[in-house]
Amino acid sequence: MIWIILAIIVIIVLWLIISYNGLVRSRMHTQEAWSQIDVQLKRRNDLIPNLIETVKGYSAYEGKTLEKISELRAQVAKAQNPVDAMAASNELSRQVTGLFAVAENYPDLKANASFVKLQEELTNTENKISYSRQLYNTTTANYNVKLETFPSNIVGSLFGFKASQFLEIPEEEKEVPKVSFDF
Repeated sequence: MIWIILAIIVIIVLWLIISYNGLVRSRMHTQEAWSQIDVQLKRRNDLIPNLIETVKGYSAYEGKTLEKISELRAQVAKAQNPVDAMAASNELSRQVTGLFAVAENYPDLKANASFVKLQEELTNTENKISYSRQLYNTTTANYNVKLETFPSNIVGSLFGFKASQFLEIPEEEKEVPKVSFDF
């Protein structure tokens, strides 16, 4: 009889250890996925001053846009959590895209090798940020599922594991773009 009780206790302890380690592993994957986003945001923040200096040589009009990009770059760097960082990052992406559109008005700038290289690097970085966001949301989903499903939800609540927040797309980016052929 005592062997059965000991076996049950050992099974429960092993289950707790395995469940706890699985939750820790999932939480670490989520943190690692955010770290990948953070690396790409830093890369973009490092590229932007070079882009700004290249554009400054071509236009005075873009001064306000360049100032706004510099402000947003600082906000991304100062963000305290993934949600704030992605909010500033989303706005920064819109501003950089607008800057690329403005470059269309300056043929010399469009042909400038430095600008073209920076534009390509920023575009590649934006693509990496997008992929990293998808990875983060996937790992967050896996982690949150473990926190909500039986029996790991018991271990999660016993040891104070908290759900991670998903990175969401801003509402204005969900709107269908308007296409017009009127000239």
